[in-house]
Amino acid sequence: MVNVSPLLSANIGSTRLDICVADITTLSLDAIVNAANRTLLGGGGVDGAIHRGAGPELLEECRKLGGCATGSAKISRGYRLRAKHVIHAVGPVWSGGNSGEDELLASCYRTALDLAATHRLASIGFPAISTGVYRFPADLAARIAVGTVAAELASSPRGIAHVVFCCFAREAADHHIEAFTELGIA
Repeated sequence: MVNVSPLLSANIGSTRLDICVADITTLSLDAIVNAANRTLLGGGGVDGAIHRGAGPELLEECRKLGGCATGSAKISRGYRLRAKHVIHAVGPVWSGGNSGEDELLASCYRTALDLAATHRLASIGFPAISTGVYRFPADLAARIAVGTVAAELASSPRGIAHVVFCCFAREAADHHIEAFTELGIA
């Protein structure tokens, strides 16, 4: 269950989708998604906050995961976080939009949902992957995130009952709200 009030909620089949503004490390979910780099060994932004919140055990487990390709994801325990697991998704660095960035970003969301289903997790929280130092345009990233998650859940709910789009700032949340509206979810 999320311990913050959503700005907007909607349903796709039996799955509830929420948009909130919060620190993702504070969410009580089965998994939170980390906007990770390819090493999985921590960094800045969301990645650094998750590693700090989880404690040194997360870094030790991530060292054993052997990195991760862009567009993919790997799962670890959550350690000291409220979330039971962390799904480390490696989003693309924005290079102008002509290097497959849209598909790589969508793949992050699909892979994270697949991992959640494989591990029988019922709730998952996503940050705005690639929109920080990777410079992916926030409005486009929100449309890709919401569109991909909605399409995947509509075709196969995977046992996921709750998805949270956890935005660090209201501006990012507004982009997600606009994506819900454009897609006819809200």
